[in-house]
Amino acid sequence: MAPPRLAFLPLALGLAATPAAAIDKGQVQDLMVQCAACHGADGIARASDVPDLAGQHDVYLYNQLRAFKSGVRKHKEMQYLGRHMTDEEMQAIATYYSSLPKQ
Repeated sequence: MAPPRLAFLPLALGLAATPAAAIDKGQVQDLMVQCAACHGADGIARASDVPDLAGQHDVYLYNQLRAFKSGVRKHKEMQYLGRHMTDEEMQAIATYYSSLPKQ
């Protein structure tokens, strides 16, 4: 079951101060639902073979998304999900997960 969209309200509010604000907030929420399926809405993965993203540095997360998209970093699901992501979408995802507290 997908997390409720209200769980991503802090993301939507935080986008106003970032370059990623140019993308549609609903589009970012849709992306976050896809991310949360494995990495959790709170950035804490439920499976032991999936990394926690909460509290990771935003530049690190952004660079990893770019590496998946380009194929430099190999992971079938991440390459599939990232293949059409824009830089703004990748930055919005990185900003969201970096803003969450580590648990």
